[in-house]
Amino acid sequence: MPMRLKAIEWLDNKLRMLDQSKLPQEQSFTDLINYQDVALAIREMRVRGAPAIGIAAAYGIALGAQGITTANKDEFLVQLNQVLQTFAATRPTAVNLFHTVTRMKKAAIGNNVPEIKRALIAEAKQIHTEELEATKRLSYLGAELIQDGYTILTHCNAGPLATAGYGTALGVIKAAREQGKRISVIATETRPLLQGARLTVWELKQENIPVTLITDSMAGYFMNQGKIDCVIVGADRIAANGDVANKIGTYTLAVLAKENSIPFYVAAPTNTIDLSLASGDKIPIEERNPQEVTHIQGVPIAPEGTKVANPAFDITPYNYISAIITEKGIIKGPYRKELMKIAT
Repeated sequence: MPMRLKAIEWLDNKLRMLDQSKLPQEQSFTDLINYQDVALAIREMRVRGAPAIGIAAAYGIALGAQGITTANKDEFLVQLNQVLQTFAATRPTAVNLFHTVTRMKKAAIGNNVPEIKRALIAEAKQIHTEELEATKRLSYLGAELIQDGYTILTHCNAGPLATAGYGTALGVIKAAREQGKRISVIATETRPLLQGARLTVWELKQENIPVTLITDSMAGYFMNQGKIDCVIVGADRIAANGDVANKIGTYTLAVLAKENSIPFYVAAPTNTIDLSLASGDKIPIEERNPQEVTHIQGVPIAPEGTKVANPAFDITPYNYISAIITEKGIIKGPYRKELMKIAT
């Protein structure tokens, strides 16, 4: 994504956000001035991707703090806690969000209310800066795994839009291209909200990286034909044993990759790691609106009254993962031991 286009930007006590739900047809920016609107944007996936959700929540909490009018410190902290709870309730799977809520709560320190408000803005900016640095570093580390001439399969969207930074899975691809490697990408459409078709393809075209769009069900065919050299995806939460929660369909791709002896890589900053959960079966899976499945951009594609299941994520067990790429290094196992080292 061109550097001039910022998916999330803090501007004089307001949050400017690119509405990802309107891409690629329209590049629409919205200026949000209260925390309720930021929380709604997260719930409605106008901003999405685990790192970007964490950044948006940080700025949203800072906005919420600015809107509290009491000068009484104790009363301020009570109202701030309500703001924090609002963001914690927006989406359940991406752990970056909860790390942000915890950090912002700890940052609410000062002798008086104005000091605390300034501290919260500073902490939100720091979270954003750290995300920028982490995604760029992990991308260049991960590029070592990409050989000249590779065709890479990616699922969903894990680029600058999803991170408000350099990207994770797409960041690795971008970094490999910057190193002069001749690469191409196969992107799944990523039903039901088509983040691959709408966002990943758009970002790769912005970078002039060759990309071919396929439907989700075509991945096995291309793997079996020997046309994919590796798979790279992002993550919304990584459990202590290395199990990964990511966009629904990721587990399917991991199984197919293993069957076809294709490396399967996960790229994510260390704040995506959740050591409090022993394994992936403890990760909460968000169930989203049935209309996301029965409709495409408002147009019905299924009979009215159709029963729908719509989990937004699935769990890929660690034994299907060839390596986890973080800003602190590339981990190839044993995952529990190595994740403990870098995430504590």
